[in-house]
Amino acid sequence: MAERGCLVVADISGYTGYVVESPLEDAEDVVADVTATIAERLGPVLRVNKLEGDAVFGYALEDEADGSMLLDAVEQCYFGFRRRLESMQHATSCSCKACTKLPDLDLKFVLHYGEFIRRGGAAGEELTGHDVILVHRLLKNAVVEVVGTRGYALMTEACVDGLGLDPHALGMREHRETYDDVGGVRAFVLDLEARYTEENERRRVLVAPDEAAFEIDALVEATPPIVWEYLTAPDKRVTWQGKVEEASIGGRRRTGTTSVCIDGRALVYEEILDWRPFDYFTETRTLPRSAKVVLTTTLEPVDAGTRVRIRGDKPNGTGGLLWLATRRNVVRRLRTELSRLAAAVADERP
Repeated sequence: MAERGCLVVADISGYTGYVVESPLEDAEDVVADVTATIAERLGPVLRVNKLEGDAVFGYALEDEADGSMLLDAVEQCYFGFRRRLESMQHATSCSCKACTKLPDLDLKFVLHYGEFIRRGGAAGEELTGHDVILVHRLLKNAVVEVVGTRGYALMTEACVDGLGLDPHALGMREHRETYDDVGGVRAFVLDLEARYTEENERRRVLVAPDEAAFEIDALVEATPPIVWEYLTAPDKRVTWQGKVEEASIGGRRRTGTTSVCIDGRALVYEEILDWRPFDYFTETRTLPRSAKVVLTTTLEPVDAGTRVRIRGDKPNGTGGLLWLATRRNVVRRLRTELSRLAAAVADERP
């Protein structure tokens, strides 16, 4: 039976030259290490189908594919890949080519939305269909020559449409490829090298423990990416917090996204100040009959799941006086939300 969803291939650029010019055993150890890093980063969000040498192939079914979450996963995977290479470089003074040529490696992604059939096979689950062929064909492309970046995500038009994304609002560049067997493909390029530089230079907004007016936490029995989705995606938040009307940028949640949470008769206005999937986010909340409060929500992986911790900053000026009168209600409300969150995740997880 044919199913629909998002197909993703993460492929290490520069792999062939790196292996040819480096001692084989050392090169394969490095590639195996960074490939494992890629699979580990993508695994909580995608169904990793298989490792294909220097590539990782995975997918998300139609009802699992949240566009913002998938882009977060792709970016976090790329950031983790780059940081892993940098840490390997810093940790050694070896002058062999397997170490000195680490900067030659980079990572690209191809994402496509379409139909496929899942079948069991001797080597595990196999995906077949025209769209599976297409996403792999797109690994051979002219993005580097045309756009000039080696680290990128190439998303087909079918993918951005299927995920409800606006590529122009997200700063993607239009790109076209043509193949003899699958024909012409319209796509969009997200420059991950530029995003990595931007991420490293972006100012962090974080309520630190020594600055917090209060701190509460709860254990949620799921991995950080799953908990992150329940905390941030409107269709998941409704299961524990109330209806959420979101004004995202190009269909993606990030710094600057605003939303209104409607819980019963209460309206809570929110704006994201800092966004670090799947680690933490900082937001301002204007609560009913309360001052505007800055909250940082952190996710810490633990053996039993994820420790979700909320720290709140004390408002200054006239807002501080209002805070004194409403602090108890605010903290009580947040504790109730965390309890609902843990229960919602437990109810929906298999």
